[in-house]
Amino acid sequence: MKITVIGAGNVGSTIAERIVDQELANEVVLVDVIEGMPQGKGLDMSASAPIQGSDTKVIGTNSYEPTENSDITFITAGIARKPGMSRDDLQTTNAKIIKSCTEQAVKVSPNTIIIVVSNPLDVMTYVALKTSGFERNRVIGMAGILDSSRFRKFISTELNVSVEDISTFVLGSHGDTMVPLPRYSTVAGIPLPELMDQETIDRLVQRTRDGGIEIVNLLKTGSAYYAPSASAVQMVEAIVKDKKRILPCAVFLQGEYAIQDTVLGVPIKLGKKGMEEIIQIKLNPDEQAELNKSAADVKANMNKIII
Repeated sequence: MKITVIGAGNVGSTIAERIVDQELANEVVLVDVIEGMPQGKGLDMSASAPIQGSDTKVIGTNSYEPTENSDITFITAGIARKPGMSRDDLQTTNAKIIKSCTEQAVKVSPNTIIIVVSNPLDVMTYVALKTSGFERNRVIGMAGILDSSRFRKFISTELNVSVEDISTFVLGSHGDTMVPLPRYSTVAGIPLPELMDQETIDRLVQRTRDGGIEIVNLLKTGSAYYAPSASAVQMVEAIVKDKKRILPCAVFLQGEYAIQDTVLGVPIKLGKKGMEEIIQIKLNPDEQAELNKSAADVKANMNKIII
């Protein structure tokens, strides 16, 4: 298994480090336009591998030739948010970056599975899909796992229970219109609405929606990378080990959930072929309306992009 990570910033380098530590690939290639940065970080990871008991080979490079025949390609490149910026504010600049990265990556790895982590996530996944020309099962956005993890942590803190017993569902866009589903979220199998009042649920849902900008406002010079990288590597494990995990990811919908030609977060079965199935759950009218609103928001931004 060979995995490429495009973008050696905080998110990309932490993804690469976690893959090496967990020995999920024989080879990890870290690519960035900044001369010396991926090489230096790659060398540092290589030196840590013996301590972790990992034989994964790490290569840092400024070109795409060493990425040839990658099984999985992460795209984390792009500018990060600053305080006062929304994910959508990044759209024009990052679309150009994602298009260029995708073109170069697929030229040498035509059979790769692309996982997009760059923001605004849903639109950048669409850019990678259209640029690559791949089937939709091989271009997937990482978002719902991260949003669900934040929701789980906030519920855990509120109820003072282990995160291990909490399962949450967050659908829709990776942005202000994301759709956490309390009715499908449980603690040891108990639906969330039976454990806390609506006001508390609404507060935790809103904090989940604001989870990214809360971190941006605290850091002031960067954005989240520990949780995004952990979320991305959970996807790697599902693909590498063909685990058939049911995970919320951003994919191109073609009629599922009554949504057409839009990238949106939904539960999918993730295995060695990438997205192997879209899982369709029953939504009540209010939940469907929220998902439709989220889809409309993403679609409007997709329509602004010229590919």
